Amino acid sequence: MGDPVERVGSEGLDSGAAIKTDGLCMEIDPPFQENVATAEDWRKALNKVVPAVVVLRTTATRSFDTESAAASYATGFIVDKRRGIILTNRHVVKPGPVVAEAMFLNREEVPVHPIYRDPVHDFGFFRYDPFAVQFLNYEEIPLAPEAACVGLEIRVVGNDSGEKVSILAGTLARLDRDAPHYKKDGYNDFNTFYMQAASGTKGGSSGSPVIDWQGRAVALNAGSKSSSASAFFLPLERVVRALRFLQKGTETYVDKWKAVSIPRGTLQVTFLHKGFDETRRLGLRSETEQIVRHASPVGETGMLVVDSVVPGGPGYKHLEPGDVLVRVNGEVITQFLKLETILDDSVNQNIELQIERGGTSKSLTLLVQDLHSITPDYFLEVSGAVIHPLSYQQARNFRFHCGLVYVAEPGYMLFRAGVPRHAIIKKFAGEEISSLEELILVLSKISRGARVPLEYISYMDRHRRKSVLVTVDRHEWYAPPRIYTRDDSTGLWIARPAFQLDCPFLSSGAKDVGNLARQPVSLTGEHACGGHVCEDNNHELVDGVTSMETNYEEPSEYVSHHNASDGMMKKRRVDEDLSADGSVVADFSLNDTRETKLEKSSVIQDDVLMDYQGATAANASVAERVIEPTLVMFEVHVPPSCMLDGVHSQHFFGTGVIIYHSQDMGLVAVDKNTVAISASDVMLSFAAFPVEIPGEVVFLHPVHNYALISYDPSALGPIGGSVVRAAELLPEPGLRRGDSVYLVGLSRSLQATSRKSVVTNPCAALNIGSADSPRYRATNMEVIELDTDFGSTFSGVLTDEQGRVQAIWGSFSTQKDKRRKTKTGKRRKKAIFTRTSKGYLMLKFGCSTSEDHQFVRGIPIYAISQVLDKIVSGANGPTLLINGVKRPMPLVRILEVELYPTLLSKARSFGLSDDWIQALVKKDPVRRQVLRVKGCLAGSNAENLLEQGDMVLAINKEPVTCFHDIENACQALDKSCASDGKLHMTIFRQGQEVELVVGTDVRDGNGTTRAINWCGCIVQDPHPAVRALGFLPEEGHGVYVARWCHGSPVHRYGLYALQWIVEINGKPTPNLDAFVDVTKELEHGEFVRVRTIHLNGKPRVLTLKQDLHYWPTWELRFDPDSAMWHRNIIKTLKHSTV
Repeated sequence: MGDPVERVGSEGLDSGAAIKTDGLCMEIDPPFQENVATAEDWRKALNKVVPAVVVLRTTATRSFDTESAAASYATGFIVDKRRGIILTNRHVVKPGPVVAEAMFLNREEVPVHPIYRDPVHDFGFFRYDPFAVQFLNYEEIPLAPEAACVGLEIRVVGNDSGEKVSILAGTLARLDRDAPHYKKDGYNDFNTFYMQAASGTKGGSSGSPVIDWQGRAVALNAGSKSSSASAFFLPLERVVRALRFLQKGTETYVDKWKAVSIPRGTLQVTFLHKGFDETRRLGLRSETEQIVRHASPVGETGMLVVDSVVPGGPGYKHLEPGDVLVRVNGEVITQFLKLETILDDSVNQNIELQIERGGTSKSLTLLVQDLHSITPDYFLEVSGAVIHPLSYQQARNFRFHCGLVYVAEPGYMLFRAGVPRHAIIKKFAGEEISSLEELILVLSKISRGARVPLEYISYMDRHRRKSVLVTVDRHEWYAPPRIYTRDDSTGLWIARPAFQLDCPFLSSGAKDVGNLARQPVSLTGEHACGGHVCEDNNHELVDGVTSMETNYEEPSEYVSHHNASDGMMKKRRVDEDLSADGSVVADFSLNDTRETKLEKSSVIQDDVLMDYQGATAANASVAERVIEPTLVMFEVHVPPSCMLDGVHSQHFFGTGVIIYHSQDMGLVAVDKNTVAISASDVMLSFAAFPVEIPGEVVFLHPVHNYALISYDPSALGPIGGSVVRAAELLPEPGLRRGDSVYLVGLSRSLQATSRKSVVTNPCAALNIGSADSPRYRATNMEVIELDTDFGSTFSGVLTDEQGRVQAIWGSFSTQKDKRRKTKTGKRRKKAIFTRTSKGYLMLKFGCSTSEDHQFVRGIPIYAISQVLDKIVSGANGPTLLINGVKRPMPLVRILEVELYPTLLSKARSFGLSDDWIQALVKKDPVRRQVLRVKGCLAGSNAENLLEQGDMVLAINKEPVTCFHDIENACQALDKSCASDGKLHMTIFRQGQEVELVVGTDVRDGNGTTRAINWCGCIVQDPHPAVRALGFLPEEGHGVYVARWCHGSPVHRYGLYALQWIVEINGKPTPNLDAFVDVTKELEHGEFVRVRTIHLNGKPRVLTLKQDLHYWPTWELRFDPDSAMWHRNIIKTLKHSTV
């Protein structure tokens, strides 16, 4: 079987299904003596069969219809050696794009291509080149559906549980079992009987032949029941018919396969076989039963009864559940096979049905529909989403019309808006949508960065439309929209552009920045994006090492939206402390800057401003009244295609504070547990005015837990620009123990909340351990602790009584053991998304015993104030385009060493002298500590000089007692013209004082700005969290695998995350440039030898086959001159579009 998901679990059959007409038993006639097989007979049969059974390794490259992007293994067997045809299950062949190989008994591996998958029944065919199998003698396995009978001894030969060859014995117990029900929202077979035997097959044996003692296939293994040894086999009558159609196309194998049309008809009606006892209860007349029994084969026990009718189908409003089928075209029909034969032979023709409904006979004339016409063979891929017409399979599951616009995979753009998997799109940008072509037409008229409403329904809540706001990607996170169409002659899905090159959607996002910023969206009504919390998306890029599975579990439902009322933005008043002329108050320390402060517009009338008066609670403190207009609510989304630096979620939210506001630029400070990386989409909602506008990441401090986000003040409009203002920063004096502060922040509904608290520890040193998957963690920081706060999810600012900001109350991320109970609240759930198309991933932390938690602490404002001064006054670093103006950004000099404090009492035990202890106490009588080295970042200038356990006593002969002392020493190097960038340090090592000259490192605030997607894995330069582990490969370091994508070559061959790629085909890849040079030379379909080194230092060599058709090599790079992320193609097939 392809995977456990397709096995019938204990919950797979509902309780009612277990009480069906299975109570009747048939006496089994004893077999004839001459047909009793001996051990020698079975040995001969298996010797003939086993070489013709192959292991199929399939990779579904995109989610489509009932299947998700996945890599799995299964079984198939040769049914036509001359033409090279392999029979297996439909859920192995897949309805969507698939890449597969067949491995024969002698370990020869050949590529196979799908040529047919049945729209309903669980069988399909691959083809292969028979001449590619050079070293194995094998024969095809004949199909003998007529040989199946109750009591027949059988063998199931296949790749059970991935064991290459397994032979399981059993006896056919039933030939008339109902088709197993696998999933309520996935593939299910119907309108056929199944066979049953207690053979105990497991995952991996899907598609195995069920053979008799003569070596003939009497059935096809399809599924099993996880709670017992029962296995379910598909009868072969319709398989034989389909194979004959395929064989008519050609007599031998040909390179260019000619697509064959196999007629399949449907009424879009599901029938069940009910016993005569049930049909009588449904109203079947006695005379009708007598006629049916007389006309049916001996032993017939029931009739076909309508179970469900798909809306809009030929049987809709004609047939009803409970109708008993009597005749078709005048012939009594009680078996699925006869009914299907008539339908397949009558495509696009009328048939006559006689039914009985509640004891009344009715005659109907229905038109048989072409089943292939309601089976999609194309899809739209946009921003990682896979959208296609609703198939008959899913229409039957959900009771919707076939052909509606169905979201098979939401990708990034739709998931960001809260559109779940299995959604049906009904309206987009104000236009009713009834077909995929209409959606493509509307989408082609929308520009990048536009924000448009979308309405959808889901099968879980089918009677109510849900309305969301979709933001079209402004950055080039993904390739332009494409339409993939199935080509049965090659087995590939051919991509072509969905739009013309001159359509607005393909316009450069850079020139849409202003348009997007000038589209403020009021967060009132049901279009409010801020009114819901999309938890980690169900998709996946995958992070961490996970074992190859036969399939992926169905992800949980996407988080539903909160009520619209949750997103309502309450009108805010302008604080009375605003100056009389309405000008925006800025940081007092920046009054001498070159920026022109925002002035009150003459067009704003006093009565308009009064609308925003009085929203603050009457009993609010002065601090709350002053600080409320400066607060901003963040909603941050990270595209799955660029989840870099170990970021652990796709959706974050938190509160920031405006620290600068002028006519040309606004800056907001927030913690890095809200804005984790620069490759993200940031939306800002202002407490002072009901507007939501985009923000851009302009600075991520390499060490401290804060980020700076810019916004365009003109996007606020004249009213918003007057009521929004910057906070006054108070970096000095620092807070002391016992000081009273006001903790002010925002609730999710943008209501200001505050309380008075007391500082219990103004200099608590952080000690956050490494996560299972390395990601940013705050180090070398002292934070502020309070006696009381609002819990671990509430962030904001700490102010004095006048509302001057002394610290940011920010969020910190950590991991804790799942088995340990803790009172610490959880910020956001760990992502477990599986299935995305083309790297649109989800993340999964494999084999982890930890879970993510958050806590909140105060971050002193002095560090932020220093960086702000440099940005506003003009730094000496590289330039960055901010709101159309290129500004030099500051560089940060740091000592790339992780330190932690040790009490002087402990230091004395290690041998530190009394003189140094007295000197350190004199320097800092409060902390009474010495800093010790926990480790150096690999590749830093300090790596080979400082050692773990070193005590840092002094820098430039000045005693050092806290992290701030080291920061000041590093900053002093930048101020000195004659500086060589090195610190003269006095350390205590193993009982000795040592003088060292230690180099520092200069880092920018851009974070990671480049990543490459190769074969479905995202590689980047090792980020600081990886380097903090203290290890880099010796072979020139290598590039780091940050994520991998389901359905990709790296998934198929097991190249997972948390390791470095150091060589490809023996060529070193020390950095991204070298990696690009090597991968550009690799051809499509070429096997590549990859040498990797895991984070634990373990080397490994593996091979994978490059697939440039579905997985071209591309680069994502940030351009500071345009402030845009651009996607550049490195290598693809010439006929492919990317």
